[in-house]
Formats: sequence, structure tokens, C-alpha cells
Amino acid sequence: MTYTTVQYSLDVIKDEVRNLLHKGMISRQQPIYTLCQYIPAREWACIEYELEAFNFLLRDRIGDLVGREKWDND
Repeated sequence: MTYTTVQYSLDVIKDEVRNLLHKGMISRQQPIYTLCQYIPAREWACIEYELEAFNFLLRDRIGDLVGREKWDND
């Protein structure tokens, strides 16, 4: 059996979070640790490590992670 490891960069994580926000599955006010519900447990450690490398805490808000949203129709 071969296992593949998925590399998560901060940009990939942010894209996934924006996708969940767009679908209405999470809100910007929730803590980052809410994301663990949507990420396989075996991959969560990699996500957590990458977030910590950029000084994000799991108790920080999702909005802090993705920053301000840009609207094309403004």
C-alpha cells in the first residue's frame, strides 16, 4: 500500500477556506480550529503545522486567516 502526502501551503489552505466560506459551510467569525471538521484527520497535523509557521493560532478567527474579501462588483 502506498501513501501519498499532500503538501499544504498557506495559499492552498486559504483557497480551501475561501471555498468553504463561499459555500456557507463556515463563517469568518468562527475559530480556525473549526476547519478540522472539513479536513481528514491524517492531514490536519500538516495544516496545523503550516498555520503555526505563519503565526496563526487555532483560536484565531477564520477572517484573520483569509483577510479582507475583494468584491469585483463594487
